[in-house]
Amino acid sequence: MRFALPSRAAVLAAAALITCTPSAQAATVYGPLPPHSPYAGPDGTATMHGDTGSSDATPLPGPPAGPLNSRRTALASACPTVLVGADGYPVALCTTIFGQTPTVHLLDPATGDSLAELQVTKGSLLGGVYAYLDNRDRLVAVDGNRTLLRIAHRRTASGGWQLYLDSSLPLAGAVQAGDSVTGVSPDWQGRVWFATAGGVVGTADDRTGAVRTLALPAGEKVANSISTAPLGTAVSTTHATYLLTAGADGTPEIAWRQAYDRGPGRKPGQLSWGTGSTPTFFGPRTGSDYLTVVDNAAPTVHLLVYRAATGEQVCSVPVLKAGGSGSENSPIAAGNSVFVASTYGYPYPRLPDGAGDSVPASADFKGGLSRVDVRADGSGCDLKWDTKVRSAAVPRLSTADGLIHTFLRNPVIPGTDATSILDPYYYAEVDPETGAAVRTKYVGAGFVSDTLQMVGSIAPGGVVLQGTTTGVLRITAGQRR
Repeated sequence: MRFALPSRAAVLAAAALITCTPSAQAATVYGPLPPHSPYAGPDGTATMHGDTGSSDATPLPGPPAGPLNSRRTALASACPTVLVGADGYPVALCTTIFGQTPTVHLLDPATGDSLAELQVTKGSLLGGVYAYLDNRDRLVAVDGNRTLLRIAHRRTASGGWQLYLDSSLPLAGAVQAGDSVTGVSPDWQGRVWFATAGGVVGTADDRTGAVRTLALPAGEKVANSISTAPLGTAVSTTHATYLLTAGADGTPEIAWRQAYDRGPGRKPGQLSWGTGSTPTFFGPRTGSDYLTVVDNAAPTVHLLVYRAATGEQVCSVPVLKAGGSGSENSPIAAGNSVFVASTYGYPYPRLPDGAGDSVPASADFKGGLSRVDVRADGSGCDLKWDTKVRSAAVPRLSTADGLIHTFLRNPVIPGTDATSILDPYYYAEVDPETGAAVRTKYVGAGFVSDTLQMVGSIAPGGVVLQGTTTGVLRITAGQRR
């Protein structure tokens, strides 16, 4: 089917019509965020999912009231990870469009421009997506040579900036050739936990050089990142969710395992056959009372909540019923509330090697966003609302302003579910009490503006930084800067 191209004036007029002011209601108190690891950077900006517990929540507010501004830093790269250290400098892990070379960029906090860049060895899809900032603002990642890297930045003698390799630890003896690290996160003893696509979980201590591993059951793969809390490390494979702890010498041990319904195959809009969730710690008392993922059941997926200490299932709630029921994204969770965004049918330009055919073979991207609340007495969970918000990024909840921040991919022809290379994109703020968008800003259209279900970060000063297929968007309010 062919679609008529709307004029630029029509697109801008449509954007103006749906743009409104933020809600005036005070921020809702959700409860504590997951415990802060002393070996990670600031909560809200240290990891792709905000913190080591992967809450996708932040204590920082988004843009204040006033006209919204959008500025794009063109890097000719997809930038799925944008983090911000205690020094306020954003660090982006990107992959070049041509050559698929992983590249680290240090960004100017005032403009979003790249101040320095450093290429690292190519690995898996997008060159390895998951990384975090440690307590010294160093980017911690594993490259294509299976080496644990800590990449720092500093001023040069000429007054410019430099990214450099501060330390490295080979993991090749523990991670076999052909395998790759999919997730890294620090624990409370200073070790780095990692998981591989092939289903190996390990700890690495780059102070001593000790690396210890555990192979999970044959056939189970890890396609998403991992999460850490004082209780242990959470890993979701293509078959089950685990909580692991470390033995006296750092060797991982299974505390509990919970299988989930993985459905008949990979759903359209997902990158693997199984859960699309990085497991999320949350809870009203410690911030890590519960652990949650979304399964891959057909036709309707379920939000699964477990007691983090024991693995006992608290609830299984059907979600994303109003739109497309499937998710590649980690849930937002804070206090007793969990928010799940649909990626069902999202048109990724590329899938990982071995992803396999989807079931069904194709689907429209209808969108969908659900809120589930765990009951105060822990006796179960209730679906609070279910909407058709077409989130095109991993949403983030600000506990400071009480809003969910995301980006929307709306159809060129209103009222349809079809996607095209002409689709417009909008920054959006969603009221978590109703699921309705309360403020939006048009940011561009087509491939250059595709946020590709990647994660944004809210930086100090009310600045939203969002990776796209071609660079980084910077959203601010008030006077243009």
